[in-house]
Amino acid sequence: MSDINSSFDIDYEQALTLTGFGWFHYRLLALCGLIYANTAIGITVMSFVLPSATCDFRMTSEDKGWLTAAPMLGMVVGSYFWGCLADTKGRRIVLIAALLLDGIVGLLSTAAQIFPIFMFLRFINGFAITGAMGICFPYLGEFQPTAYREKILCWMELFWTLGIVVLPCIAWIVIPLPLHFGTPDGSVIFGSWNLFVALCAIPSLLLGIWLLYFPESPKFLIECGEPALALEILKDIYHINTGYDRNECPIRRLKESDRSNTIMETHNRSIRTFNIHDPKHMKILLPEIWEQTKALCSAEFRRNTALACVIQFGITTSYYTLMIWFPELFGRFEEYEKRYPNSAVSVCDVSSIVLQNVNDTLVDDFCGTVIDTKVYWHTLLLGIACIPTSLWLPLCVHRLGAKFFLIFSLTVAGLVTVGLAYVGNSTQNLILSCIFEALTSMGISTVYCVMVDLFPTNLRVMAAAFSLTFGRCGALLGNLMFGFLVDLNCFVPIVLFSIMLFGTTALQ
Repeated sequence: MSDINSSFDIDYEQALTLTGFGWFHYRLLALCGLIYANTAIGITVMSFVLPSATCDFRMTSEDKGWLTAAPMLGMVVGSYFWGCLADTKGRRIVLIAALLLDGIVGLLSTAAQIFPIFMFLRFINGFAITGAMGICFPYLGEFQPTAYREKILCWMELFWTLGIVVLPCIAWIVIPLPLHFGTPDGSVIFGSWNLFVALCAIPSLLLGIWLLYFPESPKFLIECGEPALALEILKDIYHINTGYDRNECPIRRLKESDRSNTIMETHNRSIRTFNIHDPKHMKILLPEIWEQTKALCSAEFRRNTALACVIQFGITTSYYTLMIWFPELFGRFEEYEKRYPNSAVSVCDVSSIVLQNVNDTLVDDFCGTVIDTKVYWHTLLLGIACIPTSLWLPLCVHRLGAKFFLIFSLTVAGLVTVGLAYVGNSTQNLILSCIFEALTSMGISTVYCVMVDLFPTNLRVMAAAFSLTFGRCGALLGNLMFGFLVDLNCFVPIVLFSIMLFGTTALQ
């Protein structure tokens, strides 16, 4: 094989097959999977901060809406930024930067004593975590042989479920602790929820450090005009997977990218070598970034781009809004059922009964109230409910197709969302919430899997970032709207969320 392959250039997909599938790919799946699980924790960590920090920040429902919207706004701003950076500087280095920024700012936010400062730091957390979320799928996918790519990417859904399961476990252990430090005048306070936020920030730092031991995407390097470096990485992968010496690798030369590389042709250097802090280099990079953005709207990719953006907006608006607010709603149901046992009430009515004077008595009524144990348990069940769908997706995606999973998950999730407005007790609310969480999270992961195949390497991360921006705009609007309407008329946002899910299904 070595003699045959040394006589001609091998394309990248064939080269990946020759490196084998083994230990390197399992390690990479573990890394990217844990990064994805970490993003699940980072995005939903506010769901337990809302009821826990109410006393310290004296938050109303409107304040909680702004606090949950802050990370989403950061994601809106960060999605396109990180996408541009990843397509110019590389997947690996941008992933490392995003993870380290998220971890450092997450630790800093635990010391914030002023609500606007805490909200700003959570905005930065959202800005950073969206970079990790948008890049980990393309980074993982570009190392996978064609025969394994779709299935490996679908296994990422299981790691998202891991994050959703681990988060309430950490909260259940940490938040009930009798931890409360402060000065006599109360100016400096560090409670159990601060420790909870700190613990959730540490994995980002550890994953960023672990990523230092992994290579840049060879596919990206080929697109940048660096096939020689890509070949060295493929030889390392061959050695790790097979145990044979690097020199025994059957790949001798890699075929260069068929797509034109304007910067390489004009300046005879890789796009990765340009310094974004140098104004002269930025004058070269910005037109290239703009050309890539325009390419997404060209006739070749216009339909795929529009479809990805609309699907992201529809599914993300409902998913992230309800997922973040579920623990809060569980808590309100528990409070209502303690006051009025054996009484039926809808999720929309429970808030107006429990919190009759939102602006004046919310903090006084709940300051110092311990989160009911059932809230942790119910939130944990949300994650556990995702396990069957997390296994179903990778095991059956080749047989049923990604389109089936998208249509099925969005349609049933839309029906469940309508049902949330008509539940009569906390048990019914929990059952529908579990179904909603399982299906919508599967739908989001399916979208990420499909996008890896819809766009070429030089546009892949940019396309993901572009669609993520639309999705995060929806999540931002959803959290703001739900925060303002949950105590007034929550039927309106629930109906809107269901319409978005049904509308997205109709586009398939």
